[in-house]
Amino acid sequence: MSKRVLMVVTNHTTITDDHKTGLWLEEFAVPYLVFKEKGYDVTVTSIEGGEVSLDPNSIEDKPEWKEAEAELKTTEKLTKEHANGYVAVFLPGGHGTMFDFPDNETLQYILQQFAEEGGVIGSVCHGPAGIVNVTYKDGTPLVKGKKVTAFTDSEEMEMQLDQHMPFLLESKIREKGADFQKDENWSDFSVRDGNLVTGQNPQSSRSTAEKVMEALEA
Repeated sequence: MSKRVLMVVTNHTTITDDHKTGLWLEEFAVPYLVFKEKGYDVTVTSIEGGEVSLDPNSIEDKPEWKEAEAELKTTEKLTKEHANGYVAVFLPGGHGTMFDFPDNETLQYILQQFAEEGGVIGSVCHGPAGIVNVTYKDGTPLVKGKKVTAFTDSEEMEMQLDQHMPFLLESKIREKGADFQKDENWSDFSVRDGNLVTGQNPQSSRSTAEKVMEALEA
């Protein structure tokens, strides 16, 4: 098997006129480095391609993240060809994902292919916005009956952004029939159910990526 991981990030940059968003840096940089440390080649893509904007609140000056940040200067545009040749796909969060992940036909196609073929799907925080509408070819929701976590409704309300979201992630995942799991707000919490791995928030970035590695090595 190839040792290649596909990462897909958001290009959406605004919540309201005065509230900028984008990719949450930690949720990308930490998993990226975990995958690289484990010897995996990482392909970084985004919904539209090109340079990826970071959520201003997520920017930290950490020298160890510079290699990962450099990957965001020129990302590949996600295409259906990215459904092949990778052992795992990983979706970092940031509020931007709530707007450009759920209904993106290309992303939905790729995730369905991974689900059907038993590939590993990982996502953290708002990244699971990408899996809420994914179904198997028979129409069964990907998350139905599975243990799943994501950014919780209470965390969204604490940020006072719940009224600006197209939907609440925890509520939507529950609607799709998942066994939603969570811990206290802002605590490190991640869940693996077979080849589906999810994390609750930015604090869960490393543990989520490590569970993806566990799934690949199982």
